[in-house]
Amino acid sequence: MANSGFASLSKGCDSNFVQNFSGVDYIVAPTGSCVLHIKEHLHDKDELKATYIREHIYELTEFFVDIIKIEKLEAGFPHKVGLHISCHGQRGLQLSSMSELMEEPYSKPAKLLSMVSGMQVSTPKRCDECCGFGGTFCVFEEAVSVKMGKDRITEHSANDVEFITATDTSCLMHLEGILKRQGSKVRTIHIAEILNGNSV
Repeated sequence: MANSGFASLSKGCDSNFVQNFSGVDYIVAPTGSCVLHIKEHLHDKDELKATYIREHIYELTEFFVDIIKIEKLEAGFPHKVGLHISCHGQRGLQLSSMSELMEEPYSKPAKLLSMVSGMQVSTPKRCDECCGFGGTFCVFEEAVSVKMGKDRITEHSANDVEFITATDTSCLMHLEGILKRQGSKVRTIHIAEILNGNSV
């Protein structure tokens, strides 16, 4: 609803979220776009609880790097993997540096993936280009969305990857749909599955 400009109609969802997640120390989610939405838009009649939730919700890799401060993982994934940088995570949550800024490069997802044994990680030439999903954008601008997704896949395929991973399930769903339509053998996998020691 918020993506379509009807944020005012989401009060019921907001109240339900506050009711379900009040009283916990942390809320951790596997999708940056959902986390960013809560951080920027969650409000409720009990604004103290809503504020607490906004300040204590984290994207998974953000939680691992900034809160738990993981330095070592007992995980192995002996495959060639392309890392897709998701827009909401990068530009909204600062999970990684932006190529257009003169700043020290960093990437919380890449830091975690570097701890996984046996894996070769690559990034496409245009490392932080959007995949084209964009919530309702992929519905209202279908042709543009598909072209952007195909461009991402072309660059990942040029690196001869077996998998494409990301921190955002919506990006992976979009890319997976295009890969299947192309008959590609490249598969998508959420970063959590790799960090959990998945050895597909």
